[in-house]
Amino acid sequence: MSNNDQTSGASHNIRGLLCNAGAGAAAGAMAATFVCPLDVIKTRLQVHGLPSTHKGSVIITSLQNIVRNEGFRGMYRGLSPTILALLPNWAVYFTSYEQLKSLLRSHDGCNELTTIGNIIAAAGAGAATAISTNPLWVVKTRLQTQGMRPGVVPYKSVLSAFKRITHEEGLRGLYSGIVPSLAGVSHVAIQFPAYEKIKSYMAKKDNTTVDKLSPGSVAISSSISKVIASVMTYPHEVIRSRLQEQGQAKNIVVQYEGVIDCTKKVFQKEGIPGFYRGCATNLLRTTPSAVITFTSYEMLHRFLERVIPQDKGYPQDRSRPSEHNRPRQEASGIDVKSGTDREQPPSQSNMKAPSIPLGNKEQLTRH
Repeated sequence: MSNNDQTSGASHNIRGLLCNAGAGAAAGAMAATFVCPLDVIKTRLQVHGLPSTHKGSVIITSLQNIVRNEGFRGMYRGLSPTILALLPNWAVYFTSYEQLKSLLRSHDGCNELTTIGNIIAAAGAGAATAISTNPLWVVKTRLQTQGMRPGVVPYKSVLSAFKRITHEEGLRGLYSGIVPSLAGVSHVAIQFPAYEKIKSYMAKKDNTTVDKLSPGSVAISSSISKVIASVMTYPHEVIRSRLQEQGQAKNIVVQYEGVIDCTKKVFQKEGIPGFYRGCATNLLRTTPSAVITFTSYEMLHRFLERVIPQDKGYPQDRSRPSEHNRPRQEASGIDVKSGTDREQPPSQSNMKAPSIPLGNKEQLTRH
């Protein structure tokens, strides 16, 4: 491989990283802001169960309670750490996912990954994301639920929460809930392969390619895959939220010793429904969130690929360099004798090569 090839490859790699990270971070921030009130309600239902005075819709009652007790700002508790978490969360996730997909494609030698390949890429990206962003999710959970514990000194800000958790609980506090978070890798291991499969089906149905799907088709693919994954993996979110929140209550005996203990106690006290507390609210939150995130990501990614300049040595189409080399290699027997292809621009030789009889030197020299 020449130095130009290596430089261009590195340039394309950096450009790809920028496109994936930028589109993922922006899409995640947009979705988080839109669905934050539902996220607050979902987290509180997971941790504290149903409101004692609710009549009719749980969501409406919860919103009324939040506005009455905490004001309008209460609906957006935890938005700052949510965005702070989602910026690296989706940036790390989409970047890792695309890199792993590229790596697996190079080993398989084919353009389209198998379902197993998609699962491996999604799970690997999910694990990297969970480990790198868990402290931010702990802070988010604490900020969203602290208004429901009157005996707890509230955190004043994201920075205040980080300082206090680190000082009072150490690294263990920042990584509380990491085990169920890693178990949550199963969520993306279901969601992303399902998303890829549904996108492929939609592309075939619309007689187009996956990277040219309409926003409507992307929205349908993301919503269906999200509902499937959420319903199948929701119990781990309940366990994670309860473990992340309990460290805040200093004057109360620790309720759960760990994942297994928490699972047993939830099952004994609340049965199977206990593992699905807030699931309906979660679907109302995550489905539009997934639609916004994935559709925004796809559109922003396409936009960034157009805006961010490529290396000048390569045309826009990534397959063009290999196509440029191929006609010269195929016609090498003719080039040695006539030298005509070397004098022509590549585009001319590419266009005219198929119409030239191989044995006719007069026509070759004329071109």
